This record gives sequence, structure tokens and C-alpha cells, in this order.
Amino acid sequence: MTDTRSADELASSAPDTSNNRDIILQIDKVTKHFDSAYACDDISLSIHRGEFFSLLGASGCGKTTLLRILAGFETPTSGRVLIDGVDVTNVPPYQRPVNMMFQSFALFPHMSVIDNIAFGLKQEAISKAERNDRVREMMSLVQIEKLAGRKPHQLSGGQRQRVALARALAKHPKLLLLDEPLGALDKKLREQTQFELINLQQRLGITFIMVTHDQEEAMTMSSRIALMHEGRVEQVDTPRRIYEFPATRYAAGFIGLVNLFQGVVVSHENDQVLIECEELPGQLLVHHSQPLAVGMDVSVALRPEKIRVLPGNDNQPNRVNAVIKDIAYLGDVSIYHAEVASGKRIKFTLPNVQALAEQPLTWEQEVTLGWHADSCGVLTL
Repeated sequence: MTDTRSADELASSAPDTSNNRDIILQIDKVTKHFDSAYACDDISLSIHRGEFFSLLGASGCGKTTLLRILAGFETPTSGRVLIDGVDVTNVPPYQRPVNMMFQSFALFPHMSVIDNIAFGLKQEAISKAERNDRVREMMSLVQIEKLAGRKPHQLSGGQRQRVALARALAKHPKLLLLDEPLGALDKKLREQTQFELINLQQRLGITFIMVTHDQEEAMTMSSRIALMHEGRVEQVDTPRRIYEFPATRYAAGFIGLVNLFQGVVVSHENDQVLIECEELPGQLLVHHSQPLAVGMDVSVALRPEKIRVLPGNDNQPNRVNAVIKDIAYLGDVSIYHAEVASGKRIKFTLPNVQALAEQPLTWEQEVTLGWHADSCGVLTL
């Protein structure tokens, strides 16, 4: 969709690049291929100091390969990686100001919590006194002081995650790389840990770069997201902007639920676009400020929560009659699938504001659905 907000609104939501928000990591035209398959294809990104940045995408999109290149475990076929302006493309992992926390946590099973956290510091020949101070600092930071003498098999999944995090932070890296850091935790603990990681990152001011396939996790935790697809970056933006204003059909479909209607531009005047869509009766009216040629093939993207159930006498544009075919109750909201005359199904949501109330809509019920012109957007890619 094209962003139609004012300059003031855009400025207020843009990443803050002042003061300490200078660029700490620059990925410059990085390509990595294995035989004829491209895992990363000409990727360029700039990440600011103190950001919580996420690489988001489906399995096989190249996000983990890119993270391994940043860590030094893979060498790019072409391109450069610069940290604080220094080219580290060919620098080995142990000489980079970077640490990595693996999804499996990779704790040493024969070592205690203290020894696991201290391991990297010993490798760097840091004095015993400073090492002890840092270990105590990290244990206090992630609240595991009472677990000091335990071995990994004596810890819960959440406790092992905290130990792995403390070990990764103990070396005071400029960049902390997180490979699916919450994947081994159950849903409730994962949600709790998300906010703990955000608070910890903000207190330390260290740049976090996280790989995840979980869009909700990325939306919750990140200051910015790079959405990846088939080895390329599809869109880089803040969570709110990537959700409200996806740049491509793929981005719209990957982030959250969306309805996509295929159509042809009929007219475009005064930022109002009329689109003929065979899937829906009549023409769609969409607010869109960028020029579109008459006859252009486009998609209209509409989020389910933007749709309203209209009274029968409402004559607003963008209205359609449909029949409820499926209902999914999710607790806080219900998701409805409604079928129009063409057979196209439209997804919309309604909040469940009253406990134990009767469902406001039921199967096979006829409804009139509608939405505002500025609640949807036009996609050309």
C-alpha cells in the first residue's frame, strides 16, 4: 500500500537517528550462494546503534544464513559487512565484537551456570577478578543468582534461556545476534520473555539482531523489521508501518491476516481511485495519493479488523452482501469467513466484548460488510 499520512505523522514514526542512533552495522550488497542456489541475494541494510532489529521470514528465506554471515560463521560470496565502520567480512568470529545466542542455547552440560557464563571470558584471558564481577553482574541482570551451582539438566527451559543470554552478554558485545531465541519456550513463557528481552535491551543499549519466523514475535519486540523472501529483502520498516502499509503483495500476506482483491484501475482523481474488481460487485473506492494509470492491474489489500458489519440501510461505498460460512472463536476476537456471490471469501474480525454473550453472528447468516476508502490500500508489486 502507499503511505498517505502527513509529513508530521511520518516524521513522528520514523526511526530516531539522532545522538547515539548512528549506524553500527552496515550490510553492503551481500550475496551468498551454495552452488546455484542463492541464500542471500544482493542484500543491503543499515542498522542503528541501540536498535532491536529483526530478520523475519519463512523457512529457507535466507535470514539464518545472513545472521551466520554477521557472526562470521559464513563468508559471503560477494559484498561486505562493516561494524562501526570497520570491514569485518573476512574477520573470524572470535575477533568480532559480536556474540550469538543459539536457539538450542548450546550450554555445556558438564559445567555449572557460573562456569557456562564465564567460559567466553576465560577464552579472552580476562582476569579472574573482572571475570567474577561480570558473571555476578550478568546473573543479577537476568535474575538467576540462586541457580549459580546448577548444571543445565537441572534447569527449566526458561532458566536455560536466561543462562545462555547471560553468557552472550558477559563479553559486552557491540552486537548480540539472536537465532530464534524463544523457539524452545512454551507460549506463555515466550510471551513473558519477549518483554523481558525488550526491557533488558533498552537498559543495556546493546544492538540486538534477531532471526525469527514468528511475525507476532517480531512485531512485539522490534524497533524495525526486515522481511525476507527468497534471499532478498522484501521490505524494511517499523512494525506499525510494515503492517499498515505493506510494500508488496507478499508483505501484505505474510504479516497478519489480509484480504486481497484483484482489480483494474478505472479512474484516479483527487487521490480517489476507482477499481473494477470481478470478485466483488460494483467498484471499490480507495484513497491513494500516488499516480496510477487507468487500466493498470492492481491488488487492494484490506485487513479484517477494518471491516464493519453495516445496517441494511447504509449506502456507503465499498459495501458487499455476504453469507457467514466459517467462524473461529479466539477468546478476545472472533474471525469470520463470509462468502460473496462470486465465491470469494472475505475475512473479518469482531471483538468479543461481553463474556458468555451469544455470538453476534452465526453460520449461514446474511450480512452487509463495508469499509472506508482509507482503510484499504493499493498494491502494484
